[in-house]
Amino acid sequence: MPQKSTQQKNKMNTNIRHSIQQLIAYLDQFEEYAIAVSGGIDSMLLAYIANRFSIAKVHTVHAFSPAVPEAAFERVKQHAKRYKWTLTLVDAHEFDDPNYLSNPANRCYYCKSNLYARIATVGANVTFSGTNTDDLNDVRPGLVAAEEQHVLHPYVQVGINKAQIYAMAKHFGLDQLHVLPAQPCLASRVETGIKINPDDLLFINQVEEFARALLPDIKNVRCRITRQGTYLELDTLPNSAQLAPLSHRIGEMCAESRRLYSGVRTYQKGSAFINGIKHA
Repeated sequence: MPQKSTQQKNKMNTNIRHSIQQLIAYLDQFEEYAIAVSGGIDSMLLAYIANRFSIAKVHTVHAFSPAVPEAAFERVKQHAKRYKWTLTLVDAHEFDDPNYLSNPANRCYYCKSNLYARIATVGANVTFSGTNTDDLNDVRPGLVAAEEQHVLHPYVQVGINKAQIYAMAKHFGLDQLHVLPAQPCLASRVETGIKINPDDLLFINQVEEFARALLPDIKNVRCRITRQGTYLELDTLPNSAQLAPLSHRIGEMCAESRRLYSGVRTYQKGSAFINGIKHA
């Protein structure tokens, strides 16, 4: 049994190295490009590999916004400093777009349209995203915006999925990344049709940071703003001794900001959506 385990591990390492080599070969077809880095593992790993191995001129671009969790913003800056990336911070101006603010089912389309248009002004002729092959199996309006603005997806081009991305991050010893849960933008917590408001997004971030600090072992934490009130969603519900103080404090936070608190419930991807467009 140990021998079989070692063989499996060696095969996995070989496959990961092969995927990395394919990715670098794809990147090296270009002389210069920009990478849209959100602060999540997909785009962060792409930026790490590109800046470390690619022969091209790499522009690492991060859009700061009320919809971007503060932790993601700080993660991008820390990695850029540590690994000496050329980092450009931009305002995508999606909050100037009434289509985005109205939060329709395809809100992400307007967000990405503004983002990619802004990145195009940085000076690179090509923009890359961190989209992976698993993303193609979901309804993602942002991919329509990417196609319209000729954004390329290196992971998709060489057939890399989410599990491989985590394995690659672990391979490079990127400890902060390979244990990082999915962290979509804060606007994804707002039920479709409820207008996007920067104050709501700040509140969402505060609630989630508090919950993560109190329950560090919980992977998925979402503060949902819905027509039925504000919910905290956790992928694993804690015992009553942990749940009581958590729920009490979030109830206080809701009351302080004049919000209806509707309680804690089990995390479910897509629990703040209508018309078939899922929010992570």
